[in-house]
Amino acid sequence: MKLVTWNIQWCLGVDGRVAPRRIVDEARAFADFDVLCLQEVACNFPALKGSAGEDQFALIAALLPGFTAIPGIAVDTPGPDGRRRIFGNMILSRLPVRQATRVLLPSPSDPGLRHMPRMLLEAVVEAPFGLLRVMTTHLEYYSALQREAQVEGVRQRHAEASEHARRDREVDRSEGPFHSLPQTPSAVLTGDFNCRVTDAAHARMTAPFDERAFAFEDAWTVLHPGVEHAPSVGIHDREQWPEPFACDFFFTSRDLRPRLQAIAVDAATRASDHQPLLLELG
Repeated sequence: MKLVTWNIQWCLGVDGRVAPRRIVDEARAFADFDVLCLQEVACNFPALKGSAGEDQFALIAALLPGFTAIPGIAVDTPGPDGRRRIFGNMILSRLPVRQATRVLLPSPSDPGLRHMPRMLLEAVVEAPFGLLRVMTTHLEYYSALQREAQVEGVRQRHAEASEHARRDREVDRSEGPFHSLPQTPSAVLTGDFNCRVTDAAHARMTAPFDERAFAFEDAWTVLHPGVEHAPSVGIHDREQWPEPFACDFFFTSRDLRPRLQAIAVDAATRASDHQPLLLELG
């Protein structure tokens, strides 16, 4: 099973051109992915550099026929044309998706700093080896207070879902909204965490849980012990980022360690200010 994550910066390349098709083409050239996790997908935001306000959620979904497209909207505001302006994450899966969950992450007041709403998008997919929760997010950049609160929000969701998997029983076989769905403690968490490997937020994400949930591990550290994480930002865009570093990660629940096969960063593409990452599970 192959998963790719990418902060696509509303499809804005280093060349200043917004090109959703290029994003899909570059991702496909990087890997024959089963699941694609995207951050910074935009719709009806013509004020963003290079954008004409195109609906990138719809355009990207149309470019991947056979994939289930699940939008995760964090920002939802009115536009002058009557259409909503939305911005957030997206999961596209060619594996069957059992259930999708959207969690608004905490945003405590931090006066004087720019910020936007943040959310966690989760899809339970039928992987070749069983059910897997794929979770993707994009944490706050400017406010460390909000970012650390959002780490706790992600951890709380993982613990909650794991508790459901451990304790729930089938209680409703109807075709209504109360239909009982199977849960799983196994999870892949990925996205742009806006922190470095040395930051407290990264350490907290990998901190142990109690007996309710498997701890998260940084898949790069497991597969490349003692090797510095390859940079995922600042390789080509030196205007926004003065130096390359890693802030996009794959965290995997501890039970998945035997399934980790490979992890890589595509350092070549210039289709965004971030680089895509690939994780292979077996």
